[in-house]
Amino acid sequence: MTSAKTAAAMFTIMLCVGTLEAQARDTHDPAGNALNEKLGDVNFPVSCNPAAQKEFNRAMALSHSFWFDPAIKSFQTVVHHDPQCGMAYWGIALMSLGNPFAWPPSPKAWKAGASSVADAQRLGVKSERERDYIRALAAFFKDWDTTDYRTRALAFEKAMEGLAASNPADMEARILYALVLNATAVPIDKTFANQHRAANILEPLFEKYPDHPGAAHYLIHTYDYAELAEKGLPAARAYANIAPSVPHALHMPSHIFSRLGLWHEMVQSNQASYAAAKSELKEATLGIGTYDALHAMDYMVFAHLQQAQDKAARRLVEEAASIRRVKVENLPAAYAFAAIPARFALERGDFEGAAALELSPAELAWNKFPQAEAILVFARGLGAARSGHIAAARADVARLQALKDMMNAVKQDYWAGQADFQMKTINAWLALAEKRSDEAEQLMRAAAKAEEASDKHPVTPGNVAPSRELLGEMLLELHRPAEAFAEFERSLKRDPNLLRSIYGAACAAERSGKLKEAREYYARLQNLAAGHDTERAELVQANAFLERQ
Repeated sequence: MTSAKTAAAMFTIMLCVGTLEAQARDTHDPAGNALNEKLGDVNFPVSCNPAAQKEFNRAMALSHSFWFDPAIKSFQTVVHHDPQCGMAYWGIALMSLGNPFAWPPSPKAWKAGASSVADAQRLGVKSERERDYIRALAAFFKDWDTTDYRTRALAFEKAMEGLAASNPADMEARILYALVLNATAVPIDKTFANQHRAANILEPLFEKYPDHPGAAHYLIHTYDYAELAEKGLPAARAYANIAPSVPHALHMPSHIFSRLGLWHEMVQSNQASYAAAKSELKEATLGIGTYDALHAMDYMVFAHLQQAQDKAARRLVEEAASIRRVKVENLPAAYAFAAIPARFALERGDFEGAAALELSPAELAWNKFPQAEAILVFARGLGAARSGHIAAARADVARLQALKDMMNAVKQDYWAGQADFQMKTINAWLALAEKRSDEAEQLMRAAAKAEEASDKHPVTPGNVAPSRELLGEMLLELHRPAEAFAEFERSLKRDPNLLRSIYGAACAAERSGKLKEAREYYARLQNLAAGHDTERAELVQANAFLERQ
């Protein structure tokens, strides 16, 4: 995108998100009841009575924006209007699974969903199309306690493909099929085969039905990759205004903003989501936490830190640390609890602070989320290695290996792969600390290659310490600034506008005599941190260099 187009896009986004936080505050009265509810337009015909049909459309609108508890309650209201509406139980079963990008769900969710699918099958429906919906979801739940999750997920995908093909006039079938394609996409598939198939379905529907929440929402997920992100800007600009009553809809644009380095817009988006999530609690504080609020807080912390807004980030870190129990224990919540303090320490170069990190809240069932614990253990081990605490760093590598074994045992292949390059990274910095420079570089290059062969998970705005950026920092410590400069530039192509990468490129350029490039990168750093609330050492150095020129 050209700079002019980027500026225009940013201006448009700012106009869109500027009123969203106010909208989020205004969507509920003091009792928590919806006011002027705005969920988007959904028309999903079912063979139930008129009152049930109207509520079913509302339930599906909530579903498409991943507002799971309200959606389940809405489907239960459908049952109240029409006790024989089998599709209402289909909807309850679907929503019991939670976020498809955090699948597989817990055994409790599988059991509850399987019960609702059985209710749908028992009641029956009046059309073959509706039977197809129930059969497709039943394939996902079949033998859930004995059959491999991935096998059943692919069976669900195949069934949804057949449903969409058999009902070409049913836009809901196509939209849900696209969602399942995205959910079953293999993270290391750099051809993006599933994503392209999903995009080919969703793009025409988004153009034809611009107020449908699912079309916009799932396009954002479709393009939530470094190589595809710019294609997601139209959906990102639209979605929050399609369904401003929903915390997740207010948050989702930041999945694209994070990919493109639009940090100010990312903060605005998540402030609105955070405000809506807090009102959802019907409490004055986040005393019990929620998925939506914690997820938004992690994204905000990341974006604040990229702008040297450390004070703003610290307030969120402290708020997250004050939470002792959560409404629902799930991966997004656990990930946020681990990642928020981890990225706060590492982004600021506080390696002693990183080395002292502990899991919080202690009451959380961390054993259920080894991939989340691994984020904090990685940050702690990296901090220990870079601050000279060798024994502690080795202990964290051992803990990461144990967590990786736990992930492998439950076939969390993606997260096990993440733990693998996290261990390589810590071992690389341990080798550097012990003057084994060649081994350190070899390990760090292997970690960067492994990280780039996969991609970030939708649960995170970005890795707590990008491997390519760390390689650049290591090469600087090895007094090889020209090579470090190349690695920082490569890192920025994948993850644009990261403060530490821009600063690293500026330092590397300065040290290798590339004064023109150094001026450009230090100026970029100044612009990036124009709204800073902290005089970071990086800014002091940038200002001093530019004043000398």
